[in-house]
Amino acid sequence: MGVPLLDLKSQYRELKTELDAAFAEVMENAAFIGGPKVTALEDAIAAYVGTAHSVACGNGTDALFLIMAALGIGKGDEVITTPFTFFATVEAIVHTGATPVFVDIEPGTYNMDVAQVEAAITPRTKTILPVHIFGQCVDMDPLLEIADRHGLIVVEDACQAIGATYKGKKAGSLARAAAFSFFPSKNLGCAGDGGIITTDDEALAAACRTMAQHGTTKKYFHDSFGVNSRLDALQAAILLVKLPHLDAWNDQRRAAAAVYDELLADVAGLELPVVREYGDAVFHLYIVKAADTETAERVMRALNEAGIGTALYYPLALHEQEALAKLPGFQRPFLPVAESCDGRTFALPCYPGITVEQQREVVRVVEETLGA
Repeated sequence: MGVPLLDLKSQYRELKTELDAAFAEVMENAAFIGGPKVTALEDAIAAYVGTAHSVACGNGTDALFLIMAALGIGKGDEVITTPFTFFATVEAIVHTGATPVFVDIEPGTYNMDVAQVEAAITPRTKTILPVHIFGQCVDMDPLLEIADRHGLIVVEDACQAIGATYKGKKAGSLARAAAFSFFPSKNLGCAGDGGIITTDDEALAAACRTMAQHGTTKKYFHDSFGVNSRLDALQAAILLVKLPHLDAWNDQRRAAAAVYDELLADVAGLELPVVREYGDAVFHLYIVKAADTETAERVMRALNEAGIGTALYYPLALHEQEALAKLPGFQRPFLPVAESCDGRTFALPCYPGITVEQQREVVRVVEETLGA
């Protein structure tokens, strides 16, 4: 029985009539850049997340960069973040000219260890950039308290966490601003690249919008130097069709995660994800941690041979990447929890529509490989 890591084909089949109609409408109107579909998506996402404003852009990486650039973060500044996330997070920091500063992560949640943040603050620190990794929010209240005491700005990387909650509030509404990605594999994905910024700060939203459109608010008149980061109307139309289904899909992801939690509870040599009680995770990925890299490779190889999708998240922590070593003055910290994940943390299929039968097959292969 083949089980993909993510089944986007069945999602398309489920919504084919609506998606095809939305695609045809955009093609008929030939309004491909900006326009009513993009505006409607911005309004819908702001309403869903619970913020006053949202600004669509080309992708989640741009969303992070635009926020930090609009906040004036740049050369000489430091941004505290996590070493355990996709490279785009640190890339966005570096492209502003700022320096990333890494703190270690929590075991089990893989989120930033908030208890280590204050010790990393220096006179150059301007921003804290937590990542709600794999769809679970960072413990934001103590983080915001630290930021408030030190006069720092908090920006959420919520690219993997649309729909996740923290104490009743949604990811993307918990700090000064937030970045989301609509990459196809995300919980809410389009058919290419896409991103959006959410914020209650009207001036910040306006600055991000201007910067994303070549630094202009009036065609051919430029107040500043910006970039070209616009969401296509086709992608907006697709996302507008999918958004009403997001909560149901996230419920299905949580249900699938609960099945794995039960089936894998007694499997030795495999650490299961930890979910904090302060909110609802949306399981962008269901991540398990093997006892060592050899075991992880063995289990993943067995899964692949059985036609079951899996992938490492992540093979190497960010502070260990070669690109970081090339940054002027960068000194690699020792972050034992993040480093213990290298080559050991991998995903099991967990997506809307996966069946318990498919999950039992995944677990069967894992158990047989581990001798459980």
